[in-house]
Amino acid sequence: MRKPVRWMVVFLIVAGAAVLIWFKAQPKPVEVTVLAVARGTVEKTVANTRAGTVNACRRAKLSPSIGGQIARLPVQEGDQVKAGELLLEIWNDDIKAQLAQAEDEVAVSEAQKDAACLSADEALRSAKRAEALFVKKVSTEEQTDQARTRARSLQAECDAAQKTVVLKQSIVSVWKANIARTRLVAPFAGIVAKIEGELNEYVTPSPVGVLTPPVIDLIENNCFYISAPIDEVDAALVRIGMEVRISLDAFRDSEFSGTVTRIAPYVLDYEKQARTVEIETAFAQEADFANLLAGYSADVEIIIATRQDTLKVPTEAVIDNSAVYLYSEQDKKIHRVAVEVGLSNWQSTEIVSGLEEGQFIVMNIDNPDLKDGSIVTVKKGAP
Repeated sequence: MRKPVRWMVVFLIVAGAAVLIWFKAQPKPVEVTVLAVARGTVEKTVANTRAGTVNACRRAKLSPSIGGQIARLPVQEGDQVKAGELLLEIWNDDIKAQLAQAEDEVAVSEAQKDAACLSADEALRSAKRAEALFVKKVSTEEQTDQARTRARSLQAECDAAQKTVVLKQSIVSVWKANIARTRLVAPFAGIVAKIEGELNEYVTPSPVGVLTPPVIDLIENNCFYISAPIDEVDAALVRIGMEVRISLDAFRDSEFSGTVTRIAPYVLDYEKQARTVEIETAFAQEADFANLLAGYSADVEIIIATRQDTLKVPTEAVIDNSAVYLYSEQDKKIHRVAVEVGLSNWQSTEIVSGLEEGQFIVMNIDNPDLKDGSIVTVKKGAP
């Protein structure tokens, strides 16, 4: 009996080892996350490659056109100013004195003009009387010619005096223009962002080829737009008037709407950076300007096309833009199926054909153990 028992033990050991080897050789189920194919809206969008910037619709970096000592500086940084309001004035008492002198000369010239023209009028009347007397044979021809000549002479003096007044007035305009050159006024309503200078300090215009800081930086603070770079590959799809979604780091919980207002007519080529096209977008609502500041970073998402009520899946679940892993509840396996895709963005992809609503697809396709026919287990919360 010992020999059969021995063989029986050997047989059981060999059989157990074979079962263990077979069990070990079986593929282990792969854990996957699945999601049902649903209907919804899919958009094709493009976004900026680098952070965009919030810009004021108008911004002026101002300096007086002549140098001199700052005599008046009625504004401070942060002040809100109106269009035409005085921002800075260079010392100009000498020019004002010359202006006053020129205005006095205008007054003198006007008085001289009035006297000359009154004499001319009187001489003209005398000439007409002389002509009437000559017709009646009371006056001689010589007396009549003398009266006419005197009238023409005095009229010429009147005309010259009038032109002298115009000349003196033009000199006044010149001095007024010189005074205007010493005054810096706001070209538009805005906020004074920066002042480079103090009372009694000297400012000088920038020499040719030398940049100096502007004396006053004025920013329009009730109108803003976004400037953002778009990759040259995507730029050809963008058109003026397209809708845009705008997000700002300063307002992470808010999203702003807008439209494309400008597409640069050239490509920017910066070293070690992708070639881009600069686009500008306007905000849809003026109320959005309330808390904006020029210089904020911004991102734009331009809506190229929209498809309503279409089959869609998460973009991360699509393999090479042409296939997905379909989960089968019957055999607990996944199967790679080819699909035709339509519109797509970083979040969702439209499925034109290859899937039906309600089917389940695998989300974590980056798992290296996944392959066609793999047995899987579904994470908690999936069917």
